[in-house]
Amino acid sequence: MTDDCVVEMRGICKKFGGVQALSNVDLELRRGEILGLVGDNAAGKSTLMKVLYGAVLPDAGEIYVEGQKVTMRNPGDAQTHGIAMIYQDLALFNNLDVAANIFTGREYTKTLLGLSFLQKKRMHDEGEALLDRLGINIASTRLLVERMSGGQRQMVACARAIGSKCRILIMDEPTAALGVKEANTLLNLVTGLRAQGLSIIMITQRIPDVLAVGDRVMVLKGGEGQGVLEVSQCTLDNVVDLIIKGRGVQELNHLSFG
Repeated sequence: MTDDCVVEMRGICKKFGGVQALSNVDLELRRGEILGLVGDNAAGKSTLMKVLYGAVLPDAGEIYVEGQKVTMRNPGDAQTHGIAMIYQDLALFNNLDVAANIFTGREYTKTLLGLSFLQKKRMHDEGEALLDRLGINIASTRLLVERMSGGQRQMVACARAIGSKCRILIMDEPTAALGVKEANTLLNLVTGLRAQGLSIIMITQRIPDVLAVGDRVMVLKGGEGQGVLEVSQCTLDNVVDLIIKGRGVQELNHLSFG
């Protein structure tokens, strides 16, 4: 594992019944980069990231974080190693406000006369400070999430992940349900997170999003890694060709295959 890699996955395999979801997949995430993970439906993208996040146990393979071999038995293990994942459904609580969602699972409490109370003012104050630091424009941390747009909900999910002090962020189809304006706002946030030192893996089928903000793009097809392209040296057609034809386009000399 090279010094500029924050995550390395080697030979990851996973089978669900008779379906080989992942077959000997390698992945490297460099420090402070945005890595796009693309491929058709059932290519294995989400499964691979769930393995990294500890939500799916692999049948074989190794994971290294900061050069150290780790075992991800559950999401708690991943969070211990500074990894957060934002699922496509966001897993937000619609009946709670922004601050409560940001601090879900790590609420501030105080004990009085043997009873535990939430420190709501502290959570709102720190939530507002976090949104300001990330450049997220939400009018109030007291707004209920159910009243917010898809883009705003994505922002809240990002703030919750960053608030957990993650260093590695996995985003599953972050712009899939967003319009052009909201998607651009979110992509600007993602580049801002990279500038703050986060390493980001973005699962997406919207390839132009990766080409707009990413550093590299990795292609999966049928549960197998097909190659990694440097965004600065490829086009949309190059990515699409690799998704459709797989390793048959190895003649593109800017591809690297693991």
